[in-house]
Amino acid sequence: ERIIRSGIIPERVADDALHISCAAVHRIDYLLTWNCRHIANPHNQRRIRKTLTELGYEMPVICTPEEFMENE
Repeated sequence: ERIIRSGIIPERVADDALHISCAAVHRIDYLLTWNCRHIANPHNQRRIRKTLTELGYEMPVICTPEEFMENE
């Protein structure tokens, strides 16, 4: 809810915020996604990290599967 209320993720795509939140709450190291509009968006990631940090959570590394494979 906080990610949506802050305007980072639009309410119409609340599932995107849910994916990020679940990964953070469960301390998942990596969140792989092809969703570059809302989730794997560098501008949004900065804002998401700030919000999660304020809530006491660490943000997982968010990247596309292709980016993940390039760094392995």
